[in-house]
Amino acid sequence: MPKGSESESRKLLGRLRDTLAEEGAGQERLDRITSIIAGSMGTDVCSIYLLRDAETLELCATEGLNKAAVHQTRMRIGEGLVGRVARRKRPINAPDAPSERGFRFMPETGEEIYTSFLGLPIQRLGETLGVLVVQSKDERRYSEDEVYALEVVAMVLAEMTELGAFQGEGAAMSARHIQQALFRGGIAQEGAAEGQVYLHEPRVVVTNPIADDPHAELKRLQDAMRTLRGSVDEMLGSMGKNSDKEQVKVLEAYRMFANSRSWVRRMEEDIALGLSAEAAVEKEQSATRARMENVPDAYLRERLHDLDDLSNRLLRLLTGQGQDTGAEIPENPILVAKNIGPGELLDYGKKLKGIVLEEGSVGSHAAIVARAWAIPLVINAKRILTEALNGDQILVDGDQGIVHLRPEESVAAAFRDKIAMQTEAQQRYASIREKPATSLDGTTVSLHMNAGLMADLPSLESSGAQGVGLFRTELQFLTRARVPRRSELATIYGSVLDAAKGKQVVFRTLDIGSDKVLPYMKPTEEPNPAMGWRAIRVGLDKRGVMRMQLQALIRAAQGRPLLVMFPFVAQFDEFREARQQLLDELDREEKMGHVMPSDVKIGAMLETPSLAFAPRQFFEMADFISIGGNDLKQFFFAADRENERVRKRYDTLNVSFLTFLEQIVARCDATNTPVSFCGEDAGRPVEAMCFAAMGLRSLSMRPASIGPVKSLLRRVDLAEVKDVIDTARGTGDQSVRAAIMDYLTGRNGKP
Repeated sequence: MPKGSESESRKLLGRLRDTLAEEGAGQERLDRITSIIAGSMGTDVCSIYLLRDAETLELCATEGLNKAAVHQTRMRIGEGLVGRVARRKRPINAPDAPSERGFRFMPETGEEIYTSFLGLPIQRLGETLGVLVVQSKDERRYSEDEVYALEVVAMVLAEMTELGAFQGEGAAMSARHIQQALFRGGIAQEGAAEGQVYLHEPRVVVTNPIADDPHAELKRLQDAMRTLRGSVDEMLGSMGKNSDKEQVKVLEAYRMFANSRSWVRRMEEDIALGLSAEAAVEKEQSATRARMENVPDAYLRERLHDLDDLSNRLLRLLTGQGQDTGAEIPENPILVAKNIGPGELLDYGKKLKGIVLEEGSVGSHAAIVARAWAIPLVINAKRILTEALNGDQILVDGDQGIVHLRPEESVAAAFRDKIAMQTEAQQRYASIREKPATSLDGTTVSLHMNAGLMADLPSLESSGAQGVGLFRTELQFLTRARVPRRSELATIYGSVLDAAKGKQVVFRTLDIGSDKVLPYMKPTEEPNPAMGWRAIRVGLDKRGVMRMQLQALIRAAQGRPLLVMFPFVAQFDEFREARQQLLDELDREEKMGHVMPSDVKIGAMLETPSLAFAPRQFFEMADFISIGGNDLKQFFFAADRENERVRKRYDTLNVSFLTFLEQIVARCDATNTPVSFCGEDAGRPVEAMCFAAMGLRSLSMRPASIGPVKSLLRRVDLAEVKDVIDTARGTGDQSVRAAIMDYLTGRNGKP
C-alpha cells in the first residue's frame, strides 16, 4: 500500500478516535463519523446501517442521504445491495449500482442521484453487526487501497458498536448486552433451569482498536508472535516417538500457520493503517471466520479452524485476557459455550444447572452427559455467545428448546411457576418410588434407567429404577486422551456393579463412530456417518479393542451375573460373530483361573429395521433384545434425528411405527425372548404407556423420567389403551396421538 494511503488512513482513524472520545450521545457520534468518512474518502454519501435484530438492518446515520430516512429505512438481511453485503460478509464495489443484481431502490432516502456504491460488512469475529456504505454521483470503481482503508474503518466501527459507543438514542442503538434476548434452539435434554451465565471461553474484548504508534504496535505483535511460535514448537518437541500421528499433524499445521508470512503481513499492513496489534489480529480473524462459513471442503474448513484457534491464542497473549479471567462460577451456573467435549464437561461436575450450546447435536457427547445428569440442554442456540456475558440471568427451557437471556420479571415469574410445578410433581413421584408400575388392569411394567457414568448410579435408588437397562461404556473411552487400560475398565465396571447392589446392569459394548469419535482415533470422513462405520461394525473390525473390553467386563463381574449387549446389530451373522467372541473370552478367562461370572446373558440392540426380520434363530440365540428407539425411529422414517427439518415430522405414535413395534414384540414372544424399549421416547409418559399397551413389559430411560412414567402407568387400564390404539388404527389416521390424548382427557387423566 502506498505510504500516502497509510498516512491518510491513520489521519482518518485519528479523527474517528477523537470523535469517539468526545462527549455526546451515540447518535451524535454516528452522525459525525459519517461526515468524517465522506469527507476523507471524497464521496458524496456515507451511511451506516446497523442490525436492529437478527434479520433486519436499519439506516442509523448518513451524510448525503435524506436525514428523515434515518431510523425509518429498514431492510432484511439479503435484501438489496446493503442486505447482500450483510449476508455475504464481503464488500460489493459497484460503479453502476442500479444495474447490479439485487439492487433495490429506496425512494425515501433520495439515493436515486447516486450511481456508484461501495458497501462493506461491519463485522466482529464473523458476526455481522451492520454495513458501512459510501456512494458517489459519478460512475466510479473504488480502488483496492480505498476498499482496504474502509475495511479497517469498518472493523473499528464493529469494536465501537460492541463497546456501546453508539448507544443512547434510537431503537437500533440500544446498549448491547443489557436488553432481554430470546434464543430458539434444539431440544437435547428436557427440563427447566434458572441461573447465571458461565461462559466456557470468555470473549476477548479489544478496548483500544486505534493506536498512535505503529512501530510500538508492530513490536507488540512481533513479541506475541515469537511467544506463540515458541509455545507451538514446545508442544511439538514434547511429542514422543509413539505420539498420536494425528495430534502431531495438527500441531504441524499450527506451526505452519504460526510461521505464515502472508498472515503476519496482512496484520502488519492493518497496523500501518492505524490499528492496534490486537485489533489487527481480530480483523484478520473476522475475515477467516467469514471464509469458514463459505468453504464447503471439510479439510479446508478444518485448516481455517486451526488459523482461528491460533488467532485466539494470539489475542489472549496481546490482551492478557486468558481463559482464567478470575470469573468465579456463580451459585446456579448455566454453562454457555460454542461446543464442548465430554472430558471438559465432566470437569465442571454436576454443579451445573443447565447447558446452552451454539452448536451440538442430540446424540453428542455433551447431550449424553447432560442426560446422565438430568440437566436441561439446549443446542444450536445461534448467536447466544455474541450476547451473553458472565453473570447474566438466564432461563433454560429444555422442554421447548428456548433460552431467555436477561428476561423481564414477568417472564422470569412465569418460568419460576413452571419450575415449582415440576418440583411439586417430583415430590409426588417420590411417594410412589417403592411401588410397582402396575396398571389398573394388573399389568406390571419394569422400569430401568440408562447410565454411563459412576455419578449416575446414586439415581438407581433415588429414582426407583429396578436396574440399569443400558450402561454406555463408550464414555470411559471418550473422556480420555488415550485408550484406557483393561485394568482401569475392569475397576470401573466392577464399581458399577458394586453401586448397583445386586440390581441388574446391562453393559452395552463400545458404541463409537457416527457422532461419537474417540479423540485418539483417526476420524473417517463419511457422507452419512449415522449409517456408516460405527458400533458393532467397529468392534468386529477392531477385534483388539473389543477383546480388551470383553475381558474387562468378565473380570469385573467377580462371581456376579453379567449382562452384555451388542449395539447396532443389522444382521444375524454380526450378532453370532460378536457372541462367539465373548464366549471365546469366557473360555480363555476360565482357563487362566480368573473368577467367572455366576451367569452370563448376551443380548443385542435392535436399532435397524433389518434385524426385526432376522431368521428365527437370531431370536432363539439372543438371551434378550433391547429396542434402541432413537436409531430405529430415524431409520424407520428415513429421517435424520440431527435434522430439525425432518425429525419432527414423524410422530413416535405413528400407526406404522407402533405396528412395527407390535410385530417385534410378537417375534420375541414366539421364542420367549425378553424384549425392552430403550431411548428418549421410553421416558415420555404418553409414549411409554402406548409401548406398554403394544406388549412391551420393560422400558429403560433417564432416571428423572421414571417417576412420571410410573405415575401414568398406575392410573390407566392398558387394555383400554390398546382398544383406543386399535380403533384409531382402523380409521386411517396417520397417528394415534389425538385419540390417546382424547382418551386421557376424557377420563381426567393427565399425561
